[in-house]
Amino acid sequence: MKKLLMLGGSHLQIPAIKKAREMGHYVITCDYLEENPGHQYAHEYYNVSTTDREAVLQLAKKLNVDGIVCYVADSGAATVAYVAEKLGLPSYSSKAVHILTNKDRFRQFQLENGFHIPRAKGYRSYEEAKMDFHHFKMPVMIKPVDASGSKGISKIDNIELLQEKVRNALHHSRAKRFIIEEYIENYGPHVGGDGFCVDGKLVFRCFSNEYFSTDRLNPFVSILATWPYIMPEHIQTKIHDEIQRVVNLLNMQTGALNFDIRVDDEENVYIIEIAPRNGGEWNPHAIKYATGIDLIEYTIKAALGEDCSGLTMAAPQGYWASYVLNSAQTGIFKGVEIDEEFQKHNMVEFELVVNTGDEIYALSGSHEKVGIMILQFASMAEMTNKMKNIDHLIKVIVEDSSLANVTKR
Repeated sequence: MKKLLMLGGSHLQIPAIKKAREMGHYVITCDYLEENPGHQYAHEYYNVSTTDREAVLQLAKKLNVDGIVCYVADSGAATVAYVAEKLGLPSYSSKAVHILTNKDRFRQFQLENGFHIPRAKGYRSYEEAKMDFHHFKMPVMIKPVDASGSKGISKIDNIELLQEKVRNALHHSRAKRFIIEEYIENYGPHVGGDGFCVDGKLVFRCFSNEYFSTDRLNPFVSILATWPYIMPEHIQTKIHDEIQRVVNLLNMQTGALNFDIRVDDEENVYIIEIAPRNGGEWNPHAIKYATGIDLIEYTIKAALGEDCSGLTMAAPQGYWASYVLNSAQTGIFKGVEIDEEFQKHNMVEFELVVNTGDEIYALSGSHEKVGIMILQFASMAEMTNKMKNIDHLIKVIVEDSSLANVTKR
């Protein structure tokens, strides 16, 4: 029985913990939140922060683990790479992870290697950014360099909003740095999805059509992904080739990737981000339904140095979506109303991550989700139509928290 150290035990990491156990491995979890639900599925749990790389290294040495992995979370990726290098375990390199998980350094890497990129620059303070602001073409995006889940991201078109949005970005940055970059208009849908490298080759990728929370507090949170990707094959090939270039230049060998990509009206490919991990929000679940490929299983195999050579491309069959349930308002969660026909014919999996009576928040990042769904459709037309009307088919019921407090009194 091989020992696998898994960083984190959040709700989203439960599928990987369960899968590792199903595969017959001894699973050890660690993070600083003892109440996280994933720990109950592990054989052992240790209260060690996933970002404290020296503490995790000492734990991994003490336990003599055979592999280390941080499923879906960027926060532990650097720790995994560091510990794996120190102990000779399989992983992407620290250099590759450092570049991919810091937006300003990734833009510099892209610039040096001739990728299509928006004008971009990293900063540490509002004062630095203010001096350069006139060099950018409006609108621009302001982002923490090291946050995920769209936390702290803003789009602005004038300098009056700069100080407020910089403050927000810095609040969500562990490194206390942010990036300003010009906004790229999409030709076709935003490109999401996951892929997997084996021995330096992108052998599997499943692009998704990704849609955002445009009418929410933060309009840049990804709440819907659909398959199959609708753009022509030659564009998919261009995207694939640009990802492979990143993989080659960073000497990445075997492991998962998550994509965040835009294509402009001249069919130029802009890699906004490549995360050295599986995608969140049940991306791997939906991809398994659509293609039959279990990316979680391959991620665990890779972490343990097992053979992944059997993985090959598989195109999506049918019409699938993952949907993040969310609220437009803050208040007390009372439940979810789902259209009966929609529930009967389209809903494949559904899980809430909050309980009735919990306080929930107007969506400002993926961490404020209410639940997740996997959906199936008979045709692209049905999927498109129902996803456009999703707020009528699925309603999150919220009671004003001030009224709830009055009632409690």
